[in-house]
Amino acid sequence: MDEDPTAGVDDAPDEGATDEEPTIPADVRSYDKFTKIDGSTYDRANEFLRERTHITAREWAIARLCADFRTETGVEMTKIGENLPHLVPFMTDTYSPQAVNQARASFEGKVRKAGATFLYGAMCDFFTAEELDDVMYEATEVAKFLLEVEGVDLAVEDELEAEDRISEVMREVREHSVALRHDEVTCPDCGHRFEADASDD
Repeated sequence: MDEDPTAGVDDAPDEGATDEEPTIPADVRSYDKFTKIDGSTYDRANEFLRERTHITAREWAIARLCADFRTETGVEMTKIGENLPHLVPFMTDTYSPQAVNQARASFEGKVRKAGATFLYGAMCDFFTAEELDDVMYEATEVAKFLLEVEGVDLAVEDELEAEDRISEVMREVREHSVALRHDEVTCPDCGHRFEADASDD
């Protein structure tokens, strides 16, 4: 099982907290995401995510909050951290702004690496077109489920349209990857250019 990089210190309540209940901001009181899992434990949410994704429950929750509490000047990390138990039912401790930022950065890094892994798998000709469709279907179903748990109401028409668009994009990826394997490529790290080997040997 992967180690959770935000475990430990991130779970500890902020220093200086008092027993007096702080004033809860209006937008926190009206926040209604994650209500479908009210009463579920962190461990149950975390187990589901670890079986199907690379992210943890706290990374999922904080990434959602960072998207929802984004302003023109940035993310309201202090508000998210101080009100975390009021915003997400399975989170029981407050976080410091640094802990919120760490979880957000961990989420972003995992998404980028997963994206690169998936795209390489789609482009390297390892999967057949049918197998790639299966991968995309499974990934889409998990993503839709997470959105529904967050409280997003997905219309059937929107789901079908999204699936069609994803399938179209993946067909284009496969077509362009064939051309890429016959073309000159550049290493993203060192900038070295070399001729791609498209042989089956």
